[in-house]
Amino acid sequence: MKTHRSRPPARPTLGRVLRALRTRNDWTLKEMSRRTGIPLSTLAKVEHDRLTLTYDKLQQLSERLKIRMADLFAEPSAGPEPPVTARRSIGRLDRAIRVNTRNYDYYYLCAELRRKRMIPVLTRIRAKSVGEFGELVHHSGEEYIYVLEGRVEIHTEFYDPIVLEAGESVYIDSNMGHAYVAAEGCEEASVLGVCSSADEGLMDALMQIHGEEGIEPEVPADAGRLSQVVKPRARRKARA
Repeated sequence: MKTHRSRPPARPTLGRVLRALRTRNDWTLKEMSRRTGIPLSTLAKVEHDRLTLTYDKLQQLSERLKIRMADLFAEPSAGPEPPVTARRSIGRLDRAIRVNTRNYDYYYLCAELRRKRMIPVLTRIRAKSVGEFGELVHHSGEEYIYVLEGRVEIHTEFYDPIVLEAGESVYIDSNMGHAYVAAEGCEEASVLGVCSSADEGLMDALMQIHGEEGIEPEVPADAGRLSQVVKPRARRKARA
């Protein structure tokens, strides 16, 4: 007797999430456009996965619809999550949420999972001094940084700077001011960071810190791919 494997559920996309949100509230596209301030034609293209939204538009959606930005990256569950969820996500760069600045490229991996206790971020570092970086960053929780390539100088609020080589790592309290820059003689470095916090808004806070720059215009994206490209502007001190 031949058995048939059931197909895995379709991968959530920003378009599916927005369409589900609109359906639950019984809104027309015109009504959603009025509520969000985003053109009807743009929303229609997003719902059909023919267009993605830039960081500022995602933030606008979040604020006007009074939902967390992280909830825009996955369909809400129908009820409370069971104790064992068997969740899994493959971290591919082409599916990452991308925030690019003059001194850093941030890739938020496994972004479709909601309510993560850990936020994995691949970062390419080009800043070569704290002066280029700006004021030290603070946010809730703890983080682990592993150097993949190059040499990284770690600056923290209460410790002298240290230089980590490829294969070395550091674990810090993220409430303490911190900054990572390429060490002397290194043009660019890559690190894998894992940020953790009991605060469910951690991903929103990190994206706000990393995304406090001007945004490029909306650009077409492949279906299911959530990516934003961010232009540099002066960093402001941020606390979560």
